[in-house]
Amino acid sequence: MAKSSSLNVRVVEGRALPAKDVGSLGALRLKVRLTEDRVLPSLHYQPLTDLLMESALDPTEEDTASPLALLEELTSGDCRQDLATKLVKLFLGRGLAGPFLDYLTRREVARTTNPNTLFRSNSLASKSMEQFMKLVGMPYLHEVLKPMVSRVFEEKKYMELDPCKMELGRTRRISFKGALSEEHVRETSLGLLTGYLGPIVDAIVGSVGRCPLTMRLAFRKLGQRVQERFPQPEHEDVKYLAISGFLFLRFFAPAILTPKLFDLRDQHADPQTSRSLLLLAKAVQSIGNLGQQLGQGKELWMAPLHPFLLQSISRVRDFLDRLVDVEGEEVAGGPARVLVPPSVTVREGYLLKRKEESASLATRFTFKKRYFRLSGETLSYSKTPELQMRSTIPVSRIRAVERVDEGAFQLPHVMQVVTQDDAGALHTDYLQCKNVNELNQWLSALRKASAPNPDKLAACHPGAFRGARWTCCLQAKRSAAGCSRTHSAVTLGDWSDPLDPDAEAQMVYRQLLLGRDQLRVKFLEDPNPDTTLEADTGVGPNVLEGDYPNDLVRQRTMAVRLLAMLEDLDRAHEEFQQRERDQAASRPLGP
Repeated sequence: MAKSSSLNVRVVEGRALPAKDVGSLGALRLKVRLTEDRVLPSLHYQPLTDLLMESALDPTEEDTASPLALLEELTSGDCRQDLATKLVKLFLGRGLAGPFLDYLTRREVARTTNPNTLFRSNSLASKSMEQFMKLVGMPYLHEVLKPMVSRVFEEKKYMELDPCKMELGRTRRISFKGALSEEHVRETSLGLLTGYLGPIVDAIVGSVGRCPLTMRLAFRKLGQRVQERFPQPEHEDVKYLAISGFLFLRFFAPAILTPKLFDLRDQHADPQTSRSLLLLAKAVQSIGNLGQQLGQGKELWMAPLHPFLLQSISRVRDFLDRLVDVEGEEVAGGPARVLVPPSVTVREGYLLKRKEESASLATRFTFKKRYFRLSGETLSYSKTPELQMRSTIPVSRIRAVERVDEGAFQLPHVMQVVTQDDAGALHTDYLQCKNVNELNQWLSALRKASAPNPDKLAACHPGAFRGARWTCCLQAKRSAAGCSRTHSAVTLGDWSDPLDPDAEAQMVYRQLLLGRDQLRVKFLEDPNPDTTLEADTGVGPNVLEGDYPNDLVRQRTMAVRLLAMLEDLDRAHEEFQQRERDQAASRPLGP
């Protein structure tokens, strides 16, 4: 049976204001787009996913005829980033993220002649590695950077090295002698910056053992491929720059610059803190560049930081050597990577909690404030974050995580966590979040953590048992079967989305649909009317050997195969829509 998934939905919330204040707010124009996709059963995507997997395992360095190569030619800009995200998730779900990234890396280095431009473009290889780091490395990133980023937010120190941006007047409130000199502000800022940078660099270079094994293996392969392509002594630093270009320039530095986008903070920084983060991010980026661009460009005012940055470069080289000094190989076709590590806290915060009540008790709509922590093993809670006495719910006992109708408790943003005890009895905890965004984030995290659990419920009640009946379906038995189907995932459109290979395959299919005409024009429309191309072999009877370059023949063959798969998926979607129409027509009309 097909399932549906809504994608790229963003909700903007506001608060109710008194009528007298409404006129002073101005106007806000929003453009909202809702995309709904029907995701078919897995068997319909099997030919497409098998073909993609085969290309990732292809030993050829520069295979211009693989479906991945054709997909890259058919996409650009934001579409390429979306495609990279879907492909990484698809290959992660098959345990083939390593071979997939290695295949793209081999293609990239084979096409690069100047090592200074390696991975500098927004190629499919660059975008895929970037999305891969977000998907597998976010808990690692949080563990390394969150303490110092939080400290910057909390201390709100004024730091500035650029004379054009210094606000000398703001120092009057801390000095009885009036505004301080530019030199004094620079020296104070330098001390503050190095005071933050020191612990940041220490945390990074000391994090080898905490970096996910999958990331370390991917970086090891990356370094090997780059070294094979540029073995000359003068290119000794290229392998370091390739790895640090991703880890520092596309992971650590952007997270410091915009912590909210990496879930390091709940809110964006104020202007002063944002400027401090920018200076720190610039410094980390310079360290990741191994100091190659120090003293160049227009930002010569960064010179006071250069001694500290130069001292950090040797430590970074040693860190990268230790990072890729790892044994083992990712097994092709092996089990998918566990998205929620057992011991890592993936989400925490205050929620309002209420347990279901037995039929003998009077109904009381009281929610108690508790601090929740979710890891891959447990969902625990206590009155405060510091309290050691905690109540614990094993994640392995979760059977459903669903929204609750607002009318059940006359409260918004409530979800339910249904668990099963050793005796087989089901229990429900109701949790209220402060807004819809937090609700979706908790739903996603809980469903992702409990995804491997067996015996998940197929249906549950979106209401509450109140007044001797369910508010949703009005059934009078508390043990009555659920009236609404359960869900396996919440699509947030970011790294925290659960893996759903069928949904990812559907999006790849959609991307191919967008490029279907281009695929047909570029590879199948022959300028010579005397030649044809047949679907079974890819080469028609009128094509003589040598008439076309071998790569073009193989590209045409692959284009034919992809177009045939698109037709099969088109047909499957049409049959599903027809069944929906038939079912709707057969339903009896209301009174």
